[in-house]
Amino acid sequence: MVTTLDPPAKTAAKVGAQVGRSVPRLESRDKVTGRAEYTHVMRVPGMVHAKLFRSTVAHGKILSVDTSEAKKVPGVLHIVTVEDVMKVLPNPYYGPAFHDQPILAHEKVRFVGEPVAAVIATDPHIAEQAAQLITAEYEEMPAVFNEVEALNTDIYVHDVLKPAGTFADLKHLKDAKNTNTALDYQLRRGDFDKAFAAAEHKFEHEFKTQKVLHLSFEPFACIADYKDTHVTLYDSSQGPSFVRTEIARLLGWPENKVRVKVPYLGSGYGSKLYIKLEALALALSMIARKPVKIAYAFEEMFYQITRHPSTFRIKSGVDKNGKIVARKCEVFWNGGAYADIGPRVTQKSGLTASGPYNIDNVWIDSYALYTNEVPSGALRGFGVPQLVWAYEGHTDMIARALKLDPVEFRRKNIVHDGDPHATGTVLKDSPVEKVMDKVLERMEWSKPFDRGNHPTIKRGRGFAIAIKAVISPTTSVAMVNVSADGSTTLYCGTSDMGQGSDTSMAQMVAEVLNVPTETVRVVPRDTDVTPYDMGTLGSRSLFHMGHAVQRAAMDARDKLKALAKEVGEPEGSNIPVAELFQKRYGMQAGNVIGSGIYKPDYAPPAPGTGQTPNVTPFWMLSGAGAEIEVDTETGHVKITKLVNVVDCGRAINPKIVETQISGSALMHVGFTMFEKMYQDGGQVTNASLADYKIPGFHDVPDVLECHYIEHEQSNGPFGAKGVGEVAAFCIGPALANAIDDAVGVRIMEMPLNAESVYRALRAKQGKPLEEA
Repeated sequence: MVTTLDPPAKTAAKVGAQVGRSVPRLESRDKVTGRAEYTHVMRVPGMVHAKLFRSTVAHGKILSVDTSEAKKVPGVLHIVTVEDVMKVLPNPYYGPAFHDQPILAHEKVRFVGEPVAAVIATDPHIAEQAAQLITAEYEEMPAVFNEVEALNTDIYVHDVLKPAGTFADLKHLKDAKNTNTALDYQLRRGDFDKAFAAAEHKFEHEFKTQKVLHLSFEPFACIADYKDTHVTLYDSSQGPSFVRTEIARLLGWPENKVRVKVPYLGSGYGSKLYIKLEALALALSMIARKPVKIAYAFEEMFYQITRHPSTFRIKSGVDKNGKIVARKCEVFWNGGAYADIGPRVTQKSGLTASGPYNIDNVWIDSYALYTNEVPSGALRGFGVPQLVWAYEGHTDMIARALKLDPVEFRRKNIVHDGDPHATGTVLKDSPVEKVMDKVLERMEWSKPFDRGNHPTIKRGRGFAIAIKAVISPTTSVAMVNVSADGSTTLYCGTSDMGQGSDTSMAQMVAEVLNVPTETVRVVPRDTDVTPYDMGTLGSRSLFHMGHAVQRAAMDARDKLKALAKEVGEPEGSNIPVAELFQKRYGMQAGNVIGSGIYKPDYAPPAPGTGQTPNVTPFWMLSGAGAEIEVDTETGHVKITKLVNVVDCGRAINPKIVETQISGSALMHVGFTMFEKMYQDGGQVTNASLADYKIPGFHDVPDVLECHYIEHEQSNGPFGAKGVGEVAAFCIGPALANAIDDAVGVRIMEMPLNAESVYRALRAKQGKPLEEA
């Protein structure tokens, strides 16, 4: 059973009060009728297909690539290696933070599964058959897989580092050698060493998280159609504006010669950010002189991008009154073979590693590290779920060791609105305690907990709270077009990948212009038409693009008022827009275009200390509570109740907020309880949906409650802020804390599957596993 207990939806389609309505998603009819078009199933005239031949070694020099047998397959048009790519793109490297990733492996391979060659054929099955006939010979080199080992080794994934120039805090790494460190972020507040030495109680733990997959149900896909004068890409992308910029850079062209069109997007969760298949599709189209489509099979998704595995070492000093006086965090992020956006994960999430607590003395070191694994990048939460897993497990362990109530221990240490965060930025519109109280209320925490009396089924409960800063500074631009008949069109670059942003943005336009949301058309993403947006990521869209959309609608409204004044209408006139245009132009003609741009204020962190008065335009807050049953004979864990609470500012569309919370919760139940990419020498051994388990119906908690706190965000559009990530933070530690509460074992590494729990139980009993 799934229950949601949020405010009742407002569903009537009417003028006025559009913000706060649970408007059905504007694209829902297209999707449920099968009319929605996705890049993965698109066709364009004259299109040919490409498939990839991939590396079978984790680290090695490429000695030869034999394509002779593949060329014999009827229907094969071209077989492409990096030497062919370099004839059309002489510098074939790309990436948002570092220009470190070659379009096809260049001179050496850095992870198992790296693309080495591509086959272009008239049919995707022919291309796949030919790709299987390619062979390669490598001179294998030592490889490094562990993030901590990568910091102190003489095995280097890259000979020299090449920052893209985008981020100021990476410029010092230009031409750096003999290092796997792509970023070393530091935050210092107070004097940790002195405070820790003087603390009454000292605690030190190490937590780990595993490599997991985004697993969007639309796999990666891109079609490139290159012409000598311009190029068009049909792309499954969360950030078409960035793709346009990067493709223009690779070609040495102005941006107006590059067009990126995004149809419906079958989810992304961060995997389809920045640049993935686009550079390769471009190069192949340049070589084939035809439109070329690359569309991955599900199995290939395991070799494109993953979530960062991590090791988190955390130390805390607590005084005799139960106050945390010092905390040191060392976070090691396994970035894989190419940096992607890992340095931003390292810094933007690393700054919250000490948690939602007011601690006077904080030391944080956060490292982005290269390894010989599949590259890691953004995934819902941008690193914060890995951090919360550690610091909320650590917090519970401290409370248990000191025999303190975990609720009261947190209350004593929690950061409040108006308090400075460890960065020095003062929290504003951040009701941490209200979120925690809502979790505890729905968990009925103050009442006696029924632990049952079954001899082998043990019951427990746990909870966790978390904080995150939104990525900043970033820019969004929007346009609103009011036509002569009064109809309204919104142009914005935010990719709706299932989160409902098109509907929410339309509601904002409708609120300002006083029209029904259902009458607002949102134009599909097309960089020749829709203006710039940094990307759909990091819960920034509703806030940043929402501001831009609100401003664009207000600009259009003001221009309509000016037009009314121009034709002699009295101030406050309610003349219909169509009549206004008729009166001005003498016919149904003309239009009004409003524009809006938003980029929040931001103060870069001071080098070495990370201190800044303005690290984020808003804070994200969440809490979760879990009740579970553990079968001590098998280690199986059943989730009987899961409560997930977020602060959303103001809910633009209550139903969308609700589904965001539940979807995020279930996704992270999978990451917590059983999902893991198993590897052997860098080779993924469960790269299929047959072996990589995601949540099914039987994994849904018996009771799942999704709640939000409406605490108006004073600087947000209509008081709102994003919730796409925030509901992901606390699921893992809440479940781990509940297992500890039930059976007294603490598991420090995800996933919390039956085997892990059973092994921990046997270890607690001092019995070898084989004595079961």
